[in-house]
Amino acid sequence: MWTASTLILFGMLRLSTSWPIFFFVARSRRPYHHGNLHQVLLDAGVALIRKVGPKSFTLREVARRAGVSHNAPYRHFRDKDELISAIVGQGFERLNDAMIRQAAAGTTGVERLELCGRAYVNFALRWPGHFTAMFDLALQSGEDRLQVDNGASAGEMTFQTLVGVIVQGQNEKAFPEGNPLPFALMAWSVVHGIAKLAVSGQGRRSRFHQQSHSCA
Repeated sequence: MWTASTLILFGMLRLSTSWPIFFFVARSRRPYHHGNLHQVLLDAGVALIRKVGPKSFTLREVARRAGVSHNAPYRHFRDKDELISAIVGQGFERLNDAMIRQAAAGTTGVERLELCGRAYVNFALRWPGHFTAMFDLALQSGEDRLQVDNGASAGEMTFQTLVGVIVQGQNEKAFPEGNPLPFALMAWSVVHGIAKLAVSGQGRRSRFHQQSHSCA
């Protein structure tokens, strides 16, 4: 028959033998401090671009801001240009998704084009670091280095989304017939200029944010 002292002793013995297992499991479930170092470096790179601009961007400073050794980024990126390329690719993916999502709410060709313009300016205001990398740092790094996962040029995917909106509007007789590319280039250029002014602070940011659709 079990006595109280025997039960206590048995419980202590069981606890002592299971503790190392519990400790190991608990430790194994703790996330590594930089378990997603790739994304940590992307975030640090974008933050650095926003703070110092394109001219002072260095991989060493990105590592310092990420809280890792200066050699750690090279486990994920070959050099500074490859990190910039990743930031650019991420930026264009976000911009493309925003344009598609916004345009889907339009009921006419004109509305969809206006919504694309709003999405473009709002993207620049929300992600100014990405915007700078896409259109300033990208030019310094060379277009051949800036590739998205599907192998297309980094901006081609987004530009084709705009072209698609214009073609759809042409099919609905909302825009004149003909080659959609000049129209798309004009629309992109106008909206991009507005976005650059908004990001640089040369205009009233709240007004750009609220009325960006009128420039499409």
